[in-house]
Amino acid sequence: MSTKRKVEIFSAGWAACDETVATVKRIACSSCDVEVLDMRKPAIAAKAKRYGVHTVPAIAVDGKLAAYCAGAGPDEASLRATGIGELRP
Repeated sequence: MSTKRKVEIFSAGWAACDETVATVKRIACSSCDVEVLDMRKPAIAAKAKRYGVHTVPAIAVDGKLAAYCAGAGPDEASLRATGIGELRP
């Protein structure tokens, strides 16, 4: 039995965050458990700090921040490189 990939999207409700949420949800597969986390909530902001989040939108996959281009935000290719959209065995 496979385990799901935990995909956490740290968002502040901005248009750029909404775009990232839409992209992740579009490419996510049945092995992806996508959760959108609101950075305006203190507990979420604290979690983001523990992960090393400095800007939003930010994405963590299985507890590890995804690599993406600084200033440009996450793009589909770098998200797919984390495994989002690929079924787990």
